[in-house]
Amino acid sequence: MSAAAKARVQSNSPDPVGGIPRDYNFAADILERNLKAGRANRPAYIDERGVLTYGQLADRVARFADVLRTLGVKREERVLLALLDTIDWPTAFLGCLKAGVIAVPVNTLMTEDDYGYMLSDSRAKALVVSEALYPKFEKLVGAAVDLEHVIVSGANAHGHKRFEDLLTAAKPDPATAPTTADDMAFWLYTSGSTGKPKGAVHVHANLRLTDDLYGGPLLGLTENDLCYSVAKLFFAYGLGNAMTFPMSAGAATVLLADRPTPDGVAALLRKHPITVFFAVPTFYGAFLAGANAPKKSELKIRRCLSAGEALPEEIAKTWAERYGVEISDGLGTTEMLHIYLSNRPGATKYGTTGRAVPGYDIKLVGDDGLPVKQGEMGELYVRGPTAAIMYWNNREKSRSTFQGDWTRSGDKYIEDADGYYICCGRQDDMLKVSGMYVSPFEVEAALLSHPDVLEAGVVGWFDEQKLVKPKAFVVLKSPEKANDALAKALQEHVKAKLAPFKYPRWIEFRKELPKTATGKIQRFMLRAEDKAAN
Repeated sequence: MSAAAKARVQSNSPDPVGGIPRDYNFAADILERNLKAGRANRPAYIDERGVLTYGQLADRVARFADVLRTLGVKREERVLLALLDTIDWPTAFLGCLKAGVIAVPVNTLMTEDDYGYMLSDSRAKALVVSEALYPKFEKLVGAAVDLEHVIVSGANAHGHKRFEDLLTAAKPDPATAPTTADDMAFWLYTSGSTGKPKGAVHVHANLRLTDDLYGGPLLGLTENDLCYSVAKLFFAYGLGNAMTFPMSAGAATVLLADRPTPDGVAALLRKHPITVFFAVPTFYGAFLAGANAPKKSELKIRRCLSAGEALPEEIAKTWAERYGVEISDGLGTTEMLHIYLSNRPGATKYGTTGRAVPGYDIKLVGDDGLPVKQGEMGELYVRGPTAAIMYWNNREKSRSTFQGDWTRSGDKYIEDADGYYICCGRQDDMLKVSGMYVSPFEVEAALLSHPDVLEAGVVGWFDEQKLVKPKAFVVLKSPEKANDALAKALQEHVKAKLAPFKYPRWIEFRKELPKTATGKIQRFMLRAEDKAAN
């Protein structure tokens, strides 16, 4: 690689695995650190049932590890966790790790077919499922070849084993499976928006390293913090926000079993003195537009984080003006476990995703496979110690994504003159208009800067000559304002903000946009409408 090309690789890497011994178990480590620090009686989690202290959590984790051993679930066998965010989630997840069993937490908003695929693909020996989610598994449990045990969290076990009964009968066994830092610990299935979900395989060290590199240095949590994450625990983003980072600092976390809504989270923020708040861009936007959004005087928040999609500048500025707290936007992926590119307090540059987190290297690669020049768009590759080791049972995708030390993100970025990275969107979402790339995010951000726009999704759409042009699907703050005059005004607004060829040729007003459970706009769903029409 030439000297100029090397300069395009942003490197901030200290010793990547400093302090983690070869013989290592994350569950034992995170719990022992808090008990040795005298936090046995301090709150770890708060859910609708009440407060769970670190001492009580350690006891429940040890008991669940004993449950698994008693049931005959062996090391490296898989346990599928389909659990809502309650104290049973960290109990089951950490209990699996303590026993050397692989935890496979899954999205609680998937379909029966998705769950059937995951049970089969993971070859799960046991299933731990929330009572409310069991109906989606009822037809699957008898057909799953490898499944031997079903454990239900809740009052009604539906004829299976009840989670709380098993814990009560178990022994708080202090034994920890003799795992290593490189042993498989858990899998996280990707969303599957471009095919079947892929199981990203992570090792025990990865959880600790996300805190060593990002959570500890960039968040600055203390045992006096109270955290809440809109992203649920089964997401890579939520797992760090609501477990790894707060537990590493001895902080407490509020868990909400229900799906978060702006009104529901507003009530939660009024009820609990939450100091660190994690959300996604679309949620921040909806929260700001909500009629019941709290006043600044009602909140105790001192730090705000965003990930999942690039944070529009307009949302970031509005939040900071209203609540006096910067939102630190970051980029992370399931494959890398958490954030590796981020803005940080005091060094935030609106409209960018920040700079590489120390410990990670970033490079942007062009269509020719070579690093691009500064200011040019390329696909982002990342190198760091928290990368998954593979996709389970998917060699082709593993080789495409995990390329030696580097992991392909699938995101298009530009590095500006100050070394900050500007998001252009997912590689699959990029448009080519008149032979030139157009970033859907860029057009969406321009639309969001209009005072009437709440959300926007931009995709490529065929015109009468079968040429691709941008089309915008827009959600208004006041839906009754939707008319042709406003559509024309929005087009002119984008032309004034961007190069004229980037403006959306069509504006379609919608009541809502299709989103993933993390709040990401599903542009592929919008594109599918064009394919169906043509």
